[in-house]
Amino acid sequence: MATLGLVVLPSIPASAAPADLVIDYSCTPVGVSSIVRNPPVTLTTNLTFATDLTVGDPLNFTWKMNYTGDGSRLQSPGYFGPGGQVHATGNVQLSKDWVGILQPKGTAESEDGLRPDDPLGLPEILNDPGLTNKPGTVRITPKDIDLDFTPPDGEVLVNDGDDTDNPSDMQIVYNSGWTQLNDRPGSENHVHNDLHQTNQVNAAAELTFVGTGVTYIGPTDKDSGPVDIYIDDKKMATVDPSRDADDDPVNDDLNGGQELWKSPHLTYGKHKIQIINPSNNPDKYVWLDAFEVSTTTAQTPSGYHSAKCTPVATPVSVEVTIRPKTNPTDPNSPDPTDTSTNGPGPDPDPDPDPDPDPQHTPPQAGTVTDSLGRVIVVPQVSATGTSTPKSTGPTATKYYRAQVGKTPKGGVDSGEAPEEDRPYGLMATGMAVVMGSAGGGLLLRRRRAAHAGGAL
Repeated sequence: MATLGLVVLPSIPASAAPADLVIDYSCTPVGVSSIVRNPPVTLTTNLTFATDLTVGDPLNFTWKMNYTGDGSRLQSPGYFGPGGQVHATGNVQLSKDWVGILQPKGTAESEDGLRPDDPLGLPEILNDPGLTNKPGTVRITPKDIDLDFTPPDGEVLVNDGDDTDNPSDMQIVYNSGWTQLNDRPGSENHVHNDLHQTNQVNAAAELTFVGTGVTYIGPTDKDSGPVDIYIDDKKMATVDPSRDADDDPVNDDLNGGQELWKSPHLTYGKHKIQIINPSNNPDKYVWLDAFEVSTTTAQTPSGYHSAKCTPVATPVSVEVTIRPKTNPTDPNSPDPTDTSTNGPGPDPDPDPDPDPDPQHTPPQAGTVTDSLGRVIVVPQVSATGTSTPKSTGPTATKYYRAQVGKTPKGGVDSGEAPEEDRPYGLMATGMAVVMGSAGGGLLLRRRRAAHAGGAL
């Protein structure tokens, strides 16, 4: 991917407003042993993606692939065990504000073993989500789809003969001088209970295979002669099935199913193994039961089985709009901390200490002296009421202050409760009652003194 505002992510659902493009493809072989064995193979595809996004939304391509109704199929390029994989990589060109290529990928795995020309499945979905990280307009244009195949790691037996198990370009090929022995006893342990034999000098048999190794399988027998083995026309070894690993003669009669020779590891690709009878002794025989082909690839596409699919017609381009995110610090933007849904909320910052009523000034806390000189304590009055909230509109954030009294000077400022009107009328009435009682007492004492003839 070239320089652009996308970051590859795990699979994420795309936004709404999708585009669904239908593109037909024609596939042709590229690799030496391509899975397009009978070109062309035609496909129909649906590429779906969102067209209206916000920065941070995923630009997610979902690409579905299907065969058309003409019967053409991708085909196995050889003998393989279960687990062979078809790999597909789409190419989506990005232009305008961004420039680059995104590559949705997918795989389809075979559950059964494969023989040459067996049809192969297609990946159900190619997927490649990207995260948009800047606004702009992107033009999306679908391009080619690349195909490849990786075999499973393992071994597959290729048996004798040119039968339904051996298509014309993958069978064991015998030249003149070979005889086929069928319906052998099961106790001899031959693959499919058959094998080939020859006692003709220079009689040869060969197999062209795709893999990373091959094993020659046949019987050990006391009447066997030497066998020359070639890989890719290069002599690799001479083996003698009439002798054991310690080079001692064996006393076997067609003891089948033996690994007579195994190749070194080969580069993955097409190779050829050939066995030749070098002996002109008519009493010495060469037998061939099967070859076992092995693959070790870590299922990494190598291009050896590749194919390329190109659009049948010029694909349509679609533009995707990436809109900027709303800036939470913009005064015209909604407050990101707003948790209200509707209706006015209280004043987010009410006046914690409103001015006292100028027509009703209360006494200060402390002491006063009545007309008789007695001390009267005036208590400090705490505020317990609430102020009327102000409305800032239907989307205003609701703020609340802690309902606590004022903290004395020098304490920790933890907030204060809203003020309310103090009961000054009640306090004044109480003071009048106190002073009235004091005056009444003084008058009573004077009357008692006058009655007693004394003075106060």
